[in-house]
Amino acid sequence: MAEIYTLGAGTPTPTPTRFGSSHVLKLGDQLLMFDCGPATTHKLVKAGLFPTQVDYLFFTHHHFDHDIDYPCFLLCRWDQSIGKENQLQVFGPDLTEKITEGILGENGLFAHDWKARVNHPLSQQVFVNRGGTLPRPAPSVAAQDVGPGRVFSGSDWEVTAAPAEHVQPWLDSLAYRVDSAEGSVIFTGDTQPCDSVTELARGADMMLCMCWDDQAVMDANGEYTGQCGTTGAARMAQAAGVKKLVLVHVGPHLSGHGPMEQGIGDISRIYDGEIVFSEELMHISL
Repeated sequence: MAEIYTLGAGTPTPTPTRFGSSHVLKLGDQLLMFDCGPATTHKLVKAGLFPTQVDYLFFTHHHFDHDIDYPCFLLCRWDQSIGKENQLQVFGPDLTEKITEGILGENGLFAHDWKARVNHPLSQQVFVNRGGTLPRPAPSVAAQDVGPGRVFSGSDWEVTAAPAEHVQPWLDSLAYRVDSAEGSVIFTGDTQPCDSVTELARGADMMLCMCWDDQAVMDANGEYTGQCGTTGAARMAQAAGVKKLVLVHVGPHLSGHGPMEQGIGDISRIYDGEIVFSEELMHISL
């Protein structure tokens, strides 16, 4: 059974129950992570998963609420490994390679950490006690800048990307579709309603779509460009014919009771599929 774990269901605004974006798709024994926002590594463990189990990471874009925990995840996954794990493969729009090298490269911002752990006898002993064999290897991550089209094919699944309209030209943004024997799921990242994401999502079993706020509020305060609100998400899901709409990247106002129930009602008048209002650490069967 395929399952989606919602690790981060919020926005750049920290709240006691939501902060940033990250999701994991579990296909059999394979874990595919989409974005790596605030505290993702900790939330991953709270969800009953572990960093060394994640072999694939896909970034929708490089706003901090989608990638700020990347250094923590990279270092934790490497530190907890014993040299027998699969190499982590990372995909994302422009800057993915640069950021990865800037974190873990020979002269990266965290090179002091991994070099100390590779060379100090205490760290070497901890590595051996975990089951590793010296010499302890330096981190090795396969990071790749990607664009629209087929991104990667696994044993029985495939990831395809399409442009998502968010904050271009300052940052590139992608939405992803995963097709597998278990079904199809869309990770929109941050986007306004647009034809490219609608076409990517055509006929999918599930779409995780950002839902910043009540659409009327966004229209009134000028925050309607570059992102989906309630009825924007509903119209895109309905046009794509997706079977289940999971609302993620939910802002503090819409997260409160009252606006939440009104938002779900507004969406249900446009979209006739199943609606899930996500909470952090929720996992949903595909």
